[in-house]
Amino acid sequence: MSCGSDADKVAPASPSASHRHSKDCSEVLDRVFFFLDNELDQADCSEIQQHLDECGPCLAKYDLERTVKSLVARSCSEVAPDALRQKVLLRIHQVRITITDQ
Repeated sequence: MSCGSDADKVAPASPSASHRHSKDCSEVLDRVFFFLDNELDQADCSEIQQHLDECGPCLAKYDLERTVKSLVARSCSEVAPDALRQKVLLRIHQVRITITDQ
């Protein structure tokens, strides 16, 4: 499940191996927000952690997201009204479904 710079990579044995490689990274990055928020089961967390341990580029993206999330959390002390929060969460869910269906 690892990836890295071109110098670190060994040529894939087949085109499907290359496809599997990028799919692993994209799957991890798609779930990294859930990982950051501790919203995954233990098996998924272990899988993502293993990938991050082996993949420098994904780890860098994870670290960036973690840092941004931390800065936002420290900077924001106001709480949105519950009705607004629900509207925003609903819209995020709708966008995710639209993107996934494409």
